[in-house]
Amino acid sequence: MKQIRILHIIKSLGRGGAEMLLPETLKLHDQEKFEFHYIYFLPWKDQMVKAILDAGGMVKCLEAKDNIRLIAQYKKIINYCKLNHIDLIHCHLPWAGFVGRLVHKKTGVPVIYTEHNMQERYHFATKSLNKFSFNSQNLALGVSEDVTISIRKNIEPNVRVKTLLNGVNTKAFKRSNNSEIRKNFNIPENGIVIGNVAVFRFQKRLIEWLRVIKKLRETNSNIYGIIVGAGPLEEEVKKEWQDLHLQEIVFFPGLKTDVKPYFDAMDIFMMSSSFEGLPIALLEAMSMECAVVSTDAGGIKEVIREGKDGLTCPVDEWQELSSKVQILLDDPDKLEEYKKAARKRVQEAFSMKRMVMELEECYIEVLNKSKTRN
Repeated sequence: MKQIRILHIIKSLGRGGAEMLLPETLKLHDQEKFEFHYIYFLPWKDQMVKAILDAGGMVKCLEAKDNIRLIAQYKKIINYCKLNHIDLIHCHLPWAGFVGRLVHKKTGVPVIYTEHNMQERYHFATKSLNKFSFNSQNLALGVSEDVTISIRKNIEPNVRVKTLLNGVNTKAFKRSNNSEIRKNFNIPENGIVIGNVAVFRFQKRLIEWLRVIKKLRETNSNIYGIIVGAGPLEEEVKKEWQDLHLQEIVFFPGLKTDVKPYFDAMDIFMMSSSFEGLPIALLEAMSMECAVVSTDAGGIKEVIREGKDGLTCPVDEWQELSSKVQILLDDPDKLEEYKKAARKRVQEAFSMKRMVMELEECYIEVLNKSKTRN
């Protein structure tokens, strides 16, 4: 049987949520039925390349130093599609979407686009280009119902839009209770570790995150923090860290391809985000039995049912995170209860196996409709 050849297009293969999904989903795809190719454009953001190659994918970098040069690579993408007999293109995030839609207009190769963010959060130019080009594709997927609603409201597309919730590989992301990370940071055995895995961008509000830790430390001397990641606001975040005198309390291990050992070290996964799509790191943390305390930004409220799977507060009331965490600090049994509830929630509703099966159904559906039209 001839394999169906899928080409994923994404701006970078760094350690962002959308990028992390690619090797993880590849491990679960039916590779007897599908063959997967990947094109990206920022060679300095390549942390996921090895994981994709190891999982059986084929990766090509078409270097582009800016977004205009990225779009200009469409001819090379067309040649790649012809050379490798690509049946369907799957684009992630706006600029990959723009170039994929251009290839679709020039060649007729079917295109699926996954949107990971709310339209309201994009720059005016990005949002306008998205609206202008959106109908030059076959299907759009929103990673949460909030994202799907945002597409329909802001773009009013003619093409079909459906929600396909992000998932996590619950077999791979399973707590091992390895204490090596705690030992490395000299965190005592009775210490409670609050963690986050994030790109250092303004919407993650990591400065506010640090302020919550500072407030908790006023009455809880056994609180420690770990923030895994890097990004454009790292200098500002670390300045606040120094100003708050948290150097011996909160640790920054940097950008990591394998984050599981850090989830293993965490008791509570705390997010202070102002907006989100459906964060992969949240699902991974839940699968690793981290109790969740978070703002209810974007798709988070679709994952965390307040008081059942974790504790949340409104985005504009992020200061309430400290009192939510305190509830768990005051009641160790409740903390353990929420750790178990977090894993149960992703197992039942956000497994990557379910996500991959739905995605493969989308590929087949789009290809069949495309053949019927032709």
